[in-house]
Order: sequence, then structure tokens, then C-alpha cells
Amino acid sequence: MSPIRYRDAGVDLSAGEDAVRRIKGRVAETFGPHVLTELGTFGGVCTIPGGDPDLLLVSSIDGVGTKLKVAAMLGRYDTVGEDLVNHCTGDIGVHGADPLLFLDYVGMGKLEPEVVERVVEGMVRGCRANGCALIGGETAEMPGVYTPPDLDLVGCIVGTVRREDFVDGSGIVPGDALLGFPSTGLHTNGYSLARRVLFEAAGLHPDDEVPGTKVALGDALLAVHRSYRPVLRALKGVMKGAAHITGGGIPGNLARILPPGVDARVDRGAWPIPPLFGLIARYGEVPLEEMTRTFNLGIGLVVAVAADRAAEAAERAGHGAFVVGEAIPGTGDVRLEGEPRW
Repeated sequence: MSPIRYRDAGVDLSAGEDAVRRIKGRVAETFGPHVLTELGTFGGVCTIPGGDPDLLLVSSIDGVGTKLKVAAMLGRYDTVGEDLVNHCTGDIGVHGADPLLFLDYVGMGKLEPEVVERVVEGMVRGCRANGCALIGGETAEMPGVYTPPDLDLVGCIVGTVRREDFVDGSGIVPGDALLGFPSTGLHTNGYSLARRVLFEAAGLHPDDEVPGTKVALGDALLAVHRSYRPVLRALKGVMKGAAHITGGGIPGNLARILPPGVDARVDRGAWPIPPLFGLIARYGEVPLEEMTRTFNLGIGLVVAVAADRAAEAAERAGHGAFVVGEAIPGTGDVRLEGEPRW
């Protein structure tokens, strides 16, 4: 069998990066003096015109991707809404923001009220756990666009942070330590490749057990995206920068917070990679570079702290942090070294 890559499953990360490059200048044409960040940060940041100049609004919008196909396959929709809230909370949380409000979009070819109810139940659970209000949304019935049982799910989050508590990585310097916090699985990225490998190429069934665990494959794939809000709140005042490891993996996301003159050196052997990722790599003969760029590989959040405060930060945050690397002099690149612990 030939190695399977993300583009073989229909997802071209390079095309996505090219699209952002193409639109970045046009998008900036809409910015006023109240907009404080460029396109490409985890959350867009602005002040409220006429309001407190030191109160920043941080917002983000995202989906859960083709994890929805797994939910449809198993007929289980009660977790994907929670995934969505936790993903969005992480994207603004890395800037130090606490969530304020959440909005959702559910699109279906044929409206199934029971499915919508299950999805929203998950969102409510996520919003309550993260301290934000689900204040509205849109449910769209669009035959011909969505084919049952497929659906689409998107969430928009808005949070706040005081200017003095805002975090963007600009304070990272060579010598700082990089702490990695474990994920609960694939979270909400890489599912097109995972499904292509596991269900199509390998012919596995959702009830099959993931080797090395006592967990069914379907359950492992639907494991809820971890909320990193407790970690990020515990590290306020300590973290210099934080990267939510989503699409693009560690290299694609960690690079987003590196200031000029700083590289990140990451030791791929610093943490054990959960068996689910090894299963995908093995059955799909997926190259290591492709696995690294597509999946979080067991680390869902990377936080930069001063080296002499790394032990304190790990203790404060809990949740089994690993020292996964360090900041070094460079040009804003992420250098991956060492052999992964499959």
C-alpha cells in the first residue's frame, strides 16, 4: 500500500495556507483603530470604540470538521457540541481571555430536531463548564447542500481580557521552557485522514479495540476535545505565550506565537504518543512529517514560560505537563528533533 497523506483524504493544508495569504490584505482593509491584531492569531482582538481602552474583546470562530462523520456513523451527537465549545475556548484562552458568550450554527439537509437537541446539549455542557453563555445561533435546513445524515456545526466565541493580562508570545525569549499539556485524542482535527486510513484502507469497525487500550475505536475517535481553560487560568501571570495545537499540529501552531529572532526546539521524544495516533500511522503508512503536521500527537496545548518557573508552572497547572522543548535563537521556525515515542 502506498503511504496515505492528508491530501489523499481530500484535505490540502497548503491550499488553506495559500487562501489565508491571498485574503490577508483584503481583510485588513476593514480594520479600524480599534482592531489590535492581524489575521492569523488564534483570536481576533479589538477594543470597544468609546469604551474602556484597556478592556479587550477576543473572538474566534471554528468547527469540528469531519469528526461529525464519525458522530453520524455511530449515531452519537451528544459530544460534538462540547468539542466545539472547548475548541473555541482554547483559541481565545491562549491570549489570556475568559469566554463571555457563544453562538452556534447547525446546518442539515433535513432538520432532525432530536439531533439538534443532542448537539445543543453538548454545547450547553461545554458552555457551563467554561463559564460562558450560549446566547443564540442559527439552525439551517438546506437540502441539496447537506446530504442526510451529514450536518455542519460551527461556533463563534467572544471573550474578554484586560490589556495588562493579554498574551501573544511577544515576550518569549531564548532559554524559555515549553510545557506541553496532553490532549484527549484527535480533538477536532485530522479526521478526514483518520477515517480514510482506519475505516477505508484498514477496514476497521468502530467497535474494534484500539491496541494497547481497552477503548473501542469509535469511542476513542469521539473522545471530547479537552478544555484547557483550567490550565490557562492557572498560568495567568506566568505564561509568556500559548499555542492551541489544532490544524497544522505543533509546528503550524507553535510558530504562530514566536516573536522575531526566536525559534522553538521541540523534542518529539519528550512525551508518549497515544496508541490511536500510532494506529493511524501504521495502517496508513503515514510519514512522520505528515502525522506531525496533521495531528496534535497527544499534545493539545504548548505554553512558554521562563525556564526558572517551569516547575512552578507545571505544578500550578497540573494535568501532567511535559517539558517538550525550549525557545532558542532563530528566525521564527519550529525545529522538531528526536524520535517520537509511539
